[in-house]
Amino acid sequence: MPSTMPMRTDSHADRPCLAPHVRLRFDQARQGYVLLTPETVTLLNDTGAAILELCDGERTVGEILTELRDRYDRVAEDEVRLFLADLLAKRRLEVSRG
Repeated sequence: MPSTMPMRTDSHADRPCLAPHVRLRFDQARQGYVLLTPETVTLLNDTGAAILELCDGERTVGEILTELRDRYDRVAEDEVRLFLADLLAKRRLEVSRG
């Protein structure tokens, strides 16, 4: 039986990237970023879009957090990890283990 626990990005060395069927786009009509999948359109806030723009499969979670801290005054590491874990559980992200 598959686990119902959220998937985690425990390691600073994990390298998240968008799953092959997912696209991050700026939607002119909505004037905001959206996450597109074959079945859904998810409107993102600016913070969510900033996080996902950094999920390129090259940067580690630790590097993503560092970049966000350079851009913003306050970055809650646990909230970023929870956001990534939620998208990972929904198969919107993939992670290469470091």
